[in-house]
Amino acid sequence: MVAPPALTSELRKVHQYVSFCGVTPLQYALADFMAEHPEHVDELPGFYQAKRDFFCGHLAESRFSFRPVGGTYFQLVDYSQIRPDLNDVDMALWMTREHGVASIPISVFYQSPPAGQRLIRLCFAKQEDTLRQAAEKLCAI
Repeated sequence: MVAPPALTSELRKVHQYVSFCGVTPLQYALADFMAEHPEHVDELPGFYQAKRDFFCGHLAESRFSFRPVGGTYFQLVDYSQIRPDLNDVDMALWMTREHGVASIPISVFYQSPPAGQRLIRLCFAKQEDTLRQAAEKLCAI
């Protein structure tokens, strides 16, 4: 995108949260694909469960606390034993800058986030090597 810095700065703030939203024509195309290839849909739960189990197995040695999730490819982790002084937005920034691991603060999904909540989301819809490297970095925190 080519635009003045003030505009791109604002667009970058929302990009992460809108890039996971489907546009209507793509939703229709996906619906057609799913109707024609139901076997693909049947394979998805096992595919993502294996990724979740792989990531959580490696993350178990960290100081983050969590319960393996179901129905998503984002693992919620509690970081209150690591940096309770940081809100989730600052924690996500700190992890990216200091440890090279991107995360998503939960508070962006709330109109009024619960006070003192220390949760972030980590995506495990990645290659195993990427998940292994991320888990190693997270375990070192």
